[in-house]
Amino acid sequence: MTNHQYVNRQDSSLVDEKFCADSIVSFLYSRVRENSGWMYRTLTSARLTNLLAMLRFDLRPVNPNRMRLRLARDLGLDLAECADPPETLDTARKIFERKICYWKCRPMSPDLSDILSPSDARIIVGSFQETSTLFLKGKLFQYEELLGETKSEWLKAFRDGDFAVLRLTPDKYHYNHAPVSGVVKDIYEIDGVYQSCHPAVIISQGTPYSKNRRTVTIIDTDVPGGTETGLVAMIEIVALMIGDIVQCYSAERYDDPSAVRPGMRLERGCPKSLFRPGSSTVVLLFQQGRVQFSRDIVRNLRRPDAQSCYSTGWGMPLTETDIAVRSTIAHQTSGGVL
Repeated sequence: MTNHQYVNRQDSSLVDEKFCADSIVSFLYSRVRENSGWMYRTLTSARLTNLLAMLRFDLRPVNPNRMRLRLARDLGLDLAECADPPETLDTARKIFERKICYWKCRPMSPDLSDILSPSDARIIVGSFQETSTLFLKGKLFQYEELLGETKSEWLKAFRDGDFAVLRLTPDKYHYNHAPVSGVVKDIYEIDGVYQSCHPAVIISQGTPYSKNRRTVTIIDTDVPGGTETGLVAMIEIVALMIGDIVQCYSAERYDDPSAVRPGMRLERGCPKSLFRPGSSTVVLLFQQGRVQFSRDIVRNLRRPDAQSCYSTGWGMPLTETDIAVRSTIAHQTSGGVL
């Protein structure tokens, strides 16, 4: 696989990404896909994804304490952030699905016009507008396919709008939080496969974000007390070894979680859903002219000194920024993206 770097938002330094199971991904998306189509289809199916996840994450280790310390060291986890006692994290799944004291360790802006990151993730932002400096149409996903080709109302609403792609890696906290405040207009699932979201795979496979199984939530923020950024689509996308997306919105910490449904009020910064193990992706769509992305994220996109799979694959500088859940990624505006 090609070397891949991202920008640390805290100090703007470049960081070399160490991919989990890099050799397996390389094997699957080169030799297996090219030489054995049926095997490739089997390995990216729901049944195999769930089996691989079970074998990797659910088997109880002989020494849970050693496993927990090893994963914390290898993945760079801060177990002090956990809301539950570390000794209760006795399987890899429990570590992956850990709850954190986000109200302490992931502060958010009090400005209600700020759009928040839904995840601990690495972000790329772009636009569907050909006149925008962030024009990236067709690079990361196929627009109609992503939302669902029969969803004419939402396809019309977000056409010529802007987007953010947030890639979660296996070390990340895997709860997703509401990026905006508003009322759920629609929520639906689109069936698909379980391909890896490795950057090199995104380049080689032709927009797997819009081919994988996903859940789409449409939020109306132009309501009393809302973020006032129009309609926002939050699209949660599965990947290899991600077999499920659990909708579990909690207005207060993780208390009394409930399934997300039309008519429900969501408050920005609150837990909305959980990815079950692996790496995965969230895509946010905004209506034209309603948001302006944070300047540092936009600036980092074109870092000429970064080695990025996206830059190599598309022949243009395109670099991710590592961001924290509930940190500001955009602002309400009438002027569009930078």
